[in-house]
Amino acid sequence: MIKVSETAKKKVVALMTEEGFNADVDFVRVGVKSGGCSGLSYELGFDNTTTETDKVFEDNAVRIIVDKKSFLYLVGTTLEYSGGLNGKGFVFNNPNAQRTCGCGESFSL
Repeated sequence: MIKVSETAKKKVVALMTEEGFNADVDFVRVGVKSGGCSGLSYELGFDNTTTETDKVFEDNAVRIIVDKKSFLYLVGTTLEYSGGLNGKGFVFNNPNAQRTCGCGESFSL
């Protein structure tokens, strides 16, 4: 399961609305791909369809989909949002990551 903090929920809903998605029926698609300073990097986007191999979750009224491969890397992760002058934007607190890069956008196991 992937959790969503209250601050991340507010930002997700605002961005989805801005991009023409409906947070009540559409999804936040979270994934992992090869690349980044530490070997794997996070992907975050919006989607209105799922596939047979997607895992579907809902936390804090945010609907999340993750492809089967990425789910293995992301189980137990919390999506957070850090704003302000020194904020990074969306942050993945991933208990499976053994090493992360300074920017927080990539990790390794």
